[in-house]
Amino acid sequence: MRVTLLGTGDTTGTPTVDCDCDTCDAARERDVERTRFSVHVENERTGEAILIDASPDFRYQFLREDVSLPDAIVITHIHFDHLDGLGNVFRLLDDVPVFAADETDPETGQSVAETVAADYHYLDAITPDARTPYEPFETCGFEVTLVPVDHPPLVCYGVVVEDPETGAKLTVSGDTSYAVPDRSRAVMADPDLFLADAIVPASLCEYHPLGGRHEAPDGTPRTFGTKHMTREGALALADALGAGETRLVHLAHFYPVEDAFEDPLAVDGEVYDL
Repeated sequence: MRVTLLGTGDTTGTPTVDCDCDTCDAARERDVERTRFSVHVENERTGEAILIDASPDFRYQFLREDVSLPDAIVITHIHFDHLDGLGNVFRLLDDVPVFAADETDPETGQSVAETVAADYHYLDAITPDARTPYEPFETCGFEVTLVPVDHPPLVCYGVVVEDPETGAKLTVSGDTSYAVPDRSRAVMADPDLFLADAIVPASLCEYHPLGGRHEAPDGTPRTFGTKHMTREGALALADALGAGETRLVHLAHFYPVEDAFEDPLAVDGEVYDL
């Protein structure tokens, strides 16, 4: 299993357009990027690949990293930065299954799969494939499971990808607070590689209108507002899951420049062979 981090940034990416903060300036000077979130997972035995989330930066990411086009796509939720790259399949792919959860979201009245079907009904290449959370399915020689996480007000799912032949396991947290359900944690546990949403350090919670949530025993917030984990929350979850290696993703340009490019914060283009 070869995992390529196509996009490691949040909805604005780093550098952010028209931003001259120290972190964005440093990213330009270092020639590193965090485009909108997306992960390429290749099965080198079969020559097939899964794309986890379709970034609006799809075209640029695939050109830059020179990875194969996906044979299957998994969508975690319907926010712009995870969904709207699906339009890029036009004239690139003849037919691609797009796996997404079948649970109805009370906020939208549709499941993620139904939203994909409605929003991209005009693209013949897209075949929505609704899947039930916690029920593994096979694609590209891998076993894939969608697991509910906590990203209010919308439903959102983490993704677990396992290779049944080698035992390699990738867990992607999805966009989530620290309040990942226990049942999901059990499925996500013991990954060789954990890609964890960590939008900002906990110290920035004081600037969020809702502050922080899910405090550690020492009072450190593990959730920024209500939707995303802090760096500290993501690392606490990684520890709870027993992750072999952890890379923090979905990162905002609000990280102080002295922390913004330090391990385990990921940047685009990282590759992991599991």
